[in-house]
Amino acid sequence: MQHEMRRFKQLLPEAETKEILRESTHGVLSLVDAEGVPYGVPLSFVYDGGNVIYFHCATTGHKIDCISANQSCSFCVVAQDVIIPEKFTTYFRSVICFGRVTIVSDGDELKKGLIMLAGKYSPGIDSAMEISRFINNVTVLRLEITSMTGKESIELTHARHLSHVAVD
Repeated sequence: MQHEMRRFKQLLPEAETKEILRESTHGVLSLVDAEGVPYGVPLSFVYDGGNVIYFHCATTGHKIDCISANQSCSFCVVAQDVIIPEKFTTYFRSVICFGRVTIVSDGDELKKGLIMLAGKYSPGIDSAMEISRFINNVTVLRLEITSMTGKESIELTHARHLSHVAVD
């Protein structure tokens, strides 16, 4: 389902939206359980640069129960949130993704997700032993992104416009 952004002038370019997903370290995955109760959980993640986000988690728990009941989800990342008290606002940049989250069952993709996560959070460290030690006790989740939007505060949008005008 594609949601149209109401404040479209604040829409970030796709390249910047993807950069936020590549560079950010955590976000909130929002799910719905079997009773229709929403559940948002903060998670570490890795973005593949295209339309997939990987997470890792325990093999059982509320998150897994929710996904078993309903694979629809959203995922929100806040890359910047500077409070400007005197203006009663914040200068924010964020991304929201919509899609379907599934449990990775393919062994090669499971390993790929873990290698990508290790590369992001433990760069330069050989993760092979750690992955092989825990591969049977971890679940990798795959969020297939169907739509995503990046947004920034109107003040940042205005500053962006002014910097382009000054350069031109």
